[in-house]
Amino acid sequence: MRLSNSIDELQAVNNELEQFGESQDLAPDLMFNLNLVLEEVLTNIIFYGYDDSATHVIELNINLKSEIIEIEIIDDGKPFNPLERPDPNVNKSLDERQIGGLGIFLVKKIMDKAEYFRRENKNILNLQKNINTKS
Repeated sequence: MRLSNSIDELQAVNNELEQFGESQDLAPDLMFNLNLVLEEVLTNIIFYGYDDSATHVIELNINLKSEIIEIEIIDDGKPFNPLERPDPNVNKSLDERQIGGLGIFLVKKIMDKAEYFRRENKNILNLQKNINTKS
């Protein structure tokens, strides 16, 4: 799927993911979590990934291989590895916590594997989820 860096595209992503889940007979709770992950990652790219107001293309690939869902997100935004961001201290009260970072923390908790690469001026985020594990 190719989408533009517009928040309006998230509904189309949700629809595509829903169709994918139905066609593969995947559990609703798994699909809910995958939608949450995609919404978080794509929202971050759309709001923070670009220094200009031009239209950019974000590529999204989702595949089911054996028991693993593989998600690849490619964008031409600023170099940013979300996996390097330190996890927030969730034991602190809301008033004591630093703003931001919970979404990426959630992505890392839900997915079984996450890798980031920068290649040919593009950010590439690979995420994997075993469909038989709990989120």
